Amino acid sequence: MAELVYRPVIGIAKTAFKVWDLKIDCRGSENIPRSGGAVLVSNHISYLDFVFNGLAALPQKRLVRFMAKDSVFRHRISGPLMRGMKHIPVDRGQGEKAYAHALDALRSGEVIGLFPEATISQSFTLKSFKSGAARLAQEAGVPLVPMALWGTQRLWTKGQPRNFKRSHLPVTVRVGEAVEAPRDQYAGAITRRLRERVQELLEAAQRAYPGRPRDPEDSWWLPAHLGGTAPTAEELRAVQA
Repeated sequence: MAELVYRPVIGIAKTAFKVWDLKIDCRGSENIPRSGGAVLVSNHISYLDFVFNGLAALPQKRLVRFMAKDSVFRHRISGPLMRGMKHIPVDRGQGEKAYAHALDALRSGEVIGLFPEATISQSFTLKSFKSGAARLAQEAGVPLVPMALWGTQRLWTKGQPRNFKRSHLPVTVRVGEAVEAPRDQYAGAITRRLRERVQELLEAAQRAYPGRPRDPEDSWWLPAHLGGTAPTAEELRAVQA
């Protein structure tokens, strides 16, 4: 089936990244299957994460269908694009519909992308993972492919202004080896193993990342345990409480 929307959007994204002169370091794309269904699972630190996750799959000639909150599909600009790229809307009050949609797509050989933290982590550390990714992989009989992103929060994240100028920012993407999801295993155990693997990839991406803030006032994008000023998970929970 022709991709009348997805491929032009990819071209626009690539052009924007060239204009911004982003320094993208992507490794591990070969771990994404060239055929058949798979569930891509990533950390979530930016509104643009799905774009970089999708770009990581292009060397394997795969187009990823992302699960995203339904409000994005109702937006007058993003809505038609999301529907045209065959992404999957998630109504948190009726999650079973999105689950069934994703399951059908996996069984038909599609690659589904999702963020098991559900929302952007403002501490830029991993939050707890929901078990939906593991359950989808189990039921569809497909592998889970862990991914990690770093640097995307400097472009556009929750609570910070967008930075779409020519900034030469580095972005690091790491794709890990598949995590199997046998049907006879507890989904919670698979989810814990998956989270551990994403954590390992995140730490590898952070070690490889070339940028460090020179000015303490520019350290907002670094988590506290790396010497930055981003709020800790505990501080965020206290504010929410």
